[in-house]
Amino acid sequence: MKLRIGIIFGGTSREREVSFAGGRTVYDNLDKSLFEPIPFFADSFGNFILINWEFIYKGSIRDFYPPVEFIPASPNEFQVYAESIGELNLQEQNKLINEIGTRVEPSDLVNQIDFAFLCLHGSDGEDGRIQGLLEYYRIPYSGSGILSSSIGMNKAIQKQLMANAGFNIPEFITISRNNWLNTTDKKSFYKGVKNKVGIQCVVKSANQGSSIGVSVLSEDDLEKFTNAVNRSFFIYRLNKTEWERLNHDDKIDFIRTLCDIREGIGIPVKIKSRIIFHPEELFSVIRQMFAENENEIVIESVDGESEILIEEFIDGKEFSCIVIENADGAPVTLPPTEIRKGKELFDYRSKYLPGLSRKITPINLPDREINTIRKECERLFTSLCFNVYARIDGFINKEGKVLLNDPNTTSGMMPSSFFFHQAAEIGLNPSQFITYIIRTSLNARIRDFKNYKQLPALLITLDRQISESKKSAKAKIKIAVIMGGYSTERHISVESGRNVYEKLSSSEKYEPIPVFLVSSGPNVSGGQNGDIEYSLYKIPINLLLKDNADDIKEKILHYEPHPIIEKIIAECSKITNVYASTKNLESPRKVSYADLANLVEGVFIALHGRPGEDGEVQSELIKIGLPFNGSGVETSQITIDKFRTNEMIMNEGMHAANHLIVHEDEWNRDPAALEEKVLKHFHFPFIAKPVDDGCSSAVKLIRNENELHAFAELMFRKTQELVSGAASLLKIKPKEEFPQKKNFLIEELIAKKNASHFLEITGGMLTHFDENGKISYEVFEASEALSGGDVLSLEEKFLAGEGQNITPARYSQDAIKNRIISDKVKAELEKAAIILNIEGYARIDAFVRIYNDDNADVLFIEVNSLPGMTPATCIFHQAAIAHYKPYDFIDRILEYGFKRKIKNTTATERS
Repeated sequence: MKLRIGIIFGGTSREREVSFAGGRTVYDNLDKSLFEPIPFFADSFGNFILINWEFIYKGSIRDFYPPVEFIPASPNEFQVYAESIGELNLQEQNKLINEIGTRVEPSDLVNQIDFAFLCLHGSDGEDGRIQGLLEYYRIPYSGSGILSSSIGMNKAIQKQLMANAGFNIPEFITISRNNWLNTTDKKSFYKGVKNKVGIQCVVKSANQGSSIGVSVLSEDDLEKFTNAVNRSFFIYRLNKTEWERLNHDDKIDFIRTLCDIREGIGIPVKIKSRIIFHPEELFSVIRQMFAENENEIVIESVDGESEILIEEFIDGKEFSCIVIENADGAPVTLPPTEIRKGKELFDYRSKYLPGLSRKITPINLPDREINTIRKECERLFTSLCFNVYARIDGFINKEGKVLLNDPNTTSGMMPSSFFFHQAAEIGLNPSQFITYIIRTSLNARIRDFKNYKQLPALLITLDRQISESKKSAKAKIKIAVIMGGYSTERHISVESGRNVYEKLSSSEKYEPIPVFLVSSGPNVSGGQNGDIEYSLYKIPINLLLKDNADDIKEKILHYEPHPIIEKIIAECSKITNVYASTKNLESPRKVSYADLANLVEGVFIALHGRPGEDGEVQSELIKIGLPFNGSGVETSQITIDKFRTNEMIMNEGMHAANHLIVHEDEWNRDPAALEEKVLKHFHFPFIAKPVDDGCSSAVKLIRNENELHAFAELMFRKTQELVSGAASLLKIKPKEEFPQKKNFLIEELIAKKNASHFLEITGGMLTHFDENGKISYEVFEASEALSGGDVLSLEEKFLAGEGQNITPARYSQDAIKNRIISDKVKAELEKAAIILNIEGYARIDAFVRIYNDDNADVLFIEVNSLPGMTPATCIFHQAAIAHYKPYDFIDRILEYGFKRKIKNTTATERS
């Protein structure tokens, strides 16, 4: 009998999106031969919901909760969580819950699960409360117990306990909310901070994670100090002058950011004695109060902090360590990871969007200092009574002094999180590491629960099943998952490839082999003519779980086993002998396409941009007879080129934006003449973007001549370094990449015009062979993409919890009309797919104009023949509505490739 694992995620905290994404990761990677995953979504009202599996694959909690029909009207399209509906009684809450699953009383959990895997963060998740609830009902759970969880949550208490135990810690001072708000003399607080901590300091909330509510100060500035303290208390003081400097769109952006639970203070908020639940209401109240001659408005989060911590800034290397219990119960620190960021804040975006930070494992230090870090982390693990695993952060300064400053009893569990990243260094893939955590947690709960008889029996059963599973492992279909590359989309490619690898590795059918594509020179963002040489490498699990594509490439080209990691592998041998495979840590090996044919039976191309989406890889695979996912060579060569794709679509009487290609030589010869030519065809604003990159890479709204020149200057630059003035004008974000190309595309800005409704959609599809061997198209219900800016950003597409996609798209409030329009849109998407000869699967982006008589115009943006397959991408939401879990969807894609090969081989033999 399989153990029923209740995966609990979501919650009430500001980190609920990280929790949601982590819960999905655990749900997908749970070894299906040992466990039955049962997903429980904890909502922001404190309910446990046995959630229908389809909703697990939404990109954000806001995509499904509150359900669309319960979302309050918002003319400015603010994206909200359920608490923005207002204070709901239990009956009203149940109406929301019934749309996504079944409400479960805590007392009934014991009848539905054998074990609770906790993916919760922050309040009610890491602070001992849910641990206490589960212990009351005698339900074993993952991670640390009640006492260590409550210690691990409060940074101020941690600091005092660590100081008492003799640990090196940064100088710190605490400020209570009441003292701060009830004192007008902020100078006295600042003077105390400067005297004890210094001018350079870090201001943080005492009970938050993911760098939420954190500021780094480096100047002697009372105003900046005051703002930082308010930010950590989740208070914002808005003055009238600041507000009136903003135009309407800027005010909407301000409200959107202020209400964001990660960047701002969140919602609901309090102004004086009034509680405000919705951003739209807040916008209205602010306008009204300033119109009534208020000069300053104090906006406080209802979910504010009671205490903040101010600590000295440490000038040294920052690191993060996962500490686990070894087979004998002793703590062992996995290889420490260095976080390279200088004096920048390691914020939510840097932590969770691939490619924005550098995480170096092991930390680049002499072995002696790495061992010092490890021993200090193990000592702290024991000192704070942690169980099973923990994540401990800290710094090591230039003198080799280790300062630990943020022990956590849980860790983010997204695919590239430290949790999985460091476990991979000892040879455990995510599925194996989760099994280890469950087994070790069961053992810890036996110690905690004392005489509870059922847990030892569960442990014996699990040990037997793990042993039998390893002995009975059968041959599986080997699939190479090719990822990486050298385009601006290479980091997203790694996320896609890793996600496909993990879905296949927890199945009983496939054995995925990770393969990384490396360019012969530095990463570049051009290569429009396939003129860049590359190589393929079969890589081990520890390289696959590196943070981003550049780290993987660096390790491949300079691979050398690290003595510290070899030592840790030896220390953990009793773990890895039970849970891991010896294949997991084989050295990276260069392979040719011919070698690939002897290694695997099929290929999943998880590349984005060139090569991969341009037919080059497909051509090589056809030569060696390996089946692959997606469309063939000719279709790929067309769809990589947005101009050519839309020309073909428009030639068949369908709609796309009016467009024009700007060539580098023409621009360099006479920019003024070319600008005049552009303005004969287009009016500002219009869209400028690369011809052959996707994923919102360098897609910009151009409002004037200066921005057009800046875009051309960046696109046609001769070095990889960005031109600072042009980048600033176009608001290029820190570490955002911008490709170098020999041309770019200008498109008219598609607008609503006289339509009654207007929306941006993205629609996925699968292809099948019918009984006659002809291709049939299964077009999914499209998603409605909501953008927080001018265009849909990289973060909104791929960063968990950042964007919002409503699936299915809302074409009309009338159900019958909505169905009619949806069918029309799907028919148009299918028609485009037939014109382009799409195979396997695809994603098509478009705008839809809807008119009162149920007519709808579909205006195509682009066609992706190898769409992103990251956990948060909306093609999985659409597949779920068609009753495909992500693994099932990937399986269908691979099966189509196998059938196509048989069909083509048969046709060749007949000819």
